[in-house]
Amino acid sequence: MFQPTKDLVTAVRAKQNCVDGKQAKQEITVNQGLLIDVREASEYQTGAPKTAIHISRGLLEFKLPELAPDPKTAIYLYCASGGRAVLAAEQLRRLGYLNITVLTSSPAELCTIFSS
Repeated sequence: MFQPTKDLVTAVRAKQNCVDGKQAKQEITVNQGLLIDVREASEYQTGAPKTAIHISRGLLEFKLPELAPDPKTAIYLYCASGGRAVLAAEQLRRLGYLNITVLTSSPAELCTIFSS
């Protein structure tokens, strides 16, 4: 049965752990989590927090296991509007990652938060 992408994102988002950038910064500091930008390279180049690791949504499942082989690693995902990050979080859970958080702040907000 066809499900519009917007509806899928809404349904998946309801099952995800979502926090704003300020809370994420605190958590990342405490648990040494990874801040992952899942936007396309051209978007990443327009501005990202210095601590962010760029892995575009299309390559995440292939590259993240090399970077974070431990499924308990705290992973914080963000994109431009949240849709790709939410779908990426769902896919990482299917791969067996246990500690995934989606950020609700915009990339511009994250740049400000993580630079202070």
